[in-house]
Amino acid sequence: MEELKIKTEWDFSPLTSGKSFEEKRKDWQEATDNFVKKWKLRGDYLEKPEVLKEALDEFETWSKNFGDWADEAVYYWLKTQLDQNNPELKAKFLKVEEFSKKVENEISFFELNISKIPGDKQKEFLESGKLKDYRHFLERLFAHSKYLLSESEEKIMNLKSTSAYASWVKMVAGFLAKEEALVLDEEGKYAKKTFADLFSLISDKDKKVRDKAAEAINAVLKKYADTAEVEINAILQDKKVNDEIRGYERPDKARHVADDIASEVVDSLVEAVMSRKDLSKRFYELKAKLLDLGRLAYHERNVPYGTLNKRYDYSEAAELVHKVLSNLDQEFGDIFKRLIENGQVDAFPKKGKAEGAFCSYSLKPHPTYIMMNYAGSINDISTMAHEFGHAINDEFMKRQNALNFGTPLSTAEVASTFMEDFVLQELMKSADDEMKLALMMEKLNKDISSIIRQISCYKFEQELHKEFREKGYLSKEEIGKLFQKYMADYMGDFVEQSPGSENWWIYWSHIRAYFYNYSYASGLIISKAMQSLVKKDKNNIEKVKKFLSDGTSKSPKEIFADLEIDITKKEFWIEGLGEIENLLKDTEELARKLGKI
Repeated sequence: MEELKIKTEWDFSPLTSGKSFEEKRKDWQEATDNFVKKWKLRGDYLEKPEVLKEALDEFETWSKNFGDWADEAVYYWLKTQLDQNNPELKAKFLKVEEFSKKVENEISFFELNISKIPGDKQKEFLESGKLKDYRHFLERLFAHSKYLLSESEEKIMNLKSTSAYASWVKMVAGFLAKEEALVLDEEGKYAKKTFADLFSLISDKDKKVRDKAAEAINAVLKKYADTAEVEINAILQDKKVNDEIRGYERPDKARHVADDIASEVVDSLVEAVMSRKDLSKRFYELKAKLLDLGRLAYHERNVPYGTLNKRYDYSEAAELVHKVLSNLDQEFGDIFKRLIENGQVDAFPKKGKAEGAFCSYSLKPHPTYIMMNYAGSINDISTMAHEFGHAINDEFMKRQNALNFGTPLSTAEVASTFMEDFVLQELMKSADDEMKLALMMEKLNKDISSIIRQISCYKFEQELHKEFREKGYLSKEEIGKLFQKYMADYMGDFVEQSPGSENWWIYWSHIRAYFYNYSYASGLIISKAMQSLVKKDKNNIEKVKKFLSDGTSKSPKEIFADLEIDITKKEFWIEGLGEIENLLKDTEELARKLGKI
């Protein structure tokens, strides 16, 4: 296989080439004005399928080329992720975000008017052959209709979102990103580490290193606990007001509507996962015994067992992931090669850079960008596979029109966990028993974290919103106690809710996205079913590729039904959790065979 020509920093030239941002903004405004001028005062597109088809074709073109996040907006958002505390970048992003909100408001009449089409006319449009390419786009608009306000009210809701929500969240994230701490590093020397770096160190094999890193994390979180208390209460209040105005029946309903998934399906998933907390408790008991610790400290739950403290060069990790993806399907490998060689990955941690990892896409013509904070661990290799799973999904769904280009959260984590699991399985193939035990423990750690931990966080969120709406304000102590309650509930007796861990909700960004976490659990369980299909018959990879290409052209229920997966049944989720139990049993047996427990 040809050696990869790897780049490790983002190349922004696809966003900045050609016209200046000022000229591009004029084009953006002109395209919006032309659409508004042609359609704003017309009502015939709400009556005739052929006229609605014409309007939707033009709206699709606008969405593809401009949308509400054109080149300038994407560029400055990505730059702020690399340097979260740069005031000049923040100012420029806020300016373009303000312009974006203005454009979004100007064109919002179109979707709003369509959503208010009467029921009998909706049926006619959904059955029209002329509108078949936009059928599910229309279905989603009609489903949202009961929660939508008037055009002027929607504009107000849109404009206030930055000051009432986004700015609060950015503030806390920015404070954390700029922090540095002098800690013991992997080489036994004291060195300055960023807040993001510290999270790699808490999984270090050396207990002194991870304990010192945890102390530093706790100190940073304690420093900002009062600020985070005010922040979380502010955005909880904003969420409460929004839900009341729109008429959402429960705090997580807006998430379910946005994700095109029935609340009953999510409830079934949550109930199924919570019924198997015994799996996570058994896992942490096993880990504590293997690490020869009476109990794991809270920050030690992700410490790898065995020889997985080995560091992998970035190029070594990239070659491995490329090989696995190419073996699954050559097109997967080609996409990986193109992205990693074209400067679409920013790989390494640096001061001010956002923590964690993500895959970002916006408009169809835009490059897919991946951010990582690669430090060389097995977990970082898994993260690479995970984010490239998202990226491959993004590249495949570019085959859809712009109105079907996207993934609701209910499907978003399927491709990522699918690719991630195959990478871990590849590592296991050539492993001896000691290495195999270490990899099986790592796989269990990922599964427990992605499924049971994330659903426990979902339950924490549900009670957090409930408590806030009853009391009106929650202290950091109350939030911390609630957080520890749900962490202890799934971790069991072999993980200590260590002093300081009551503040670890502060950095957990997903709870600011509101009920995001269920998608990790649903995605991983569904991807296990997809993996099973491919293992039974390699030709089934074509079914997987079809799923990757579907975007939002169908509901998740329909998409997975094509794969013979019924996500409406609780038994489906229970069966997926059974696979974790089988792996846990095999791991326990191997540990006993090796005399480890």
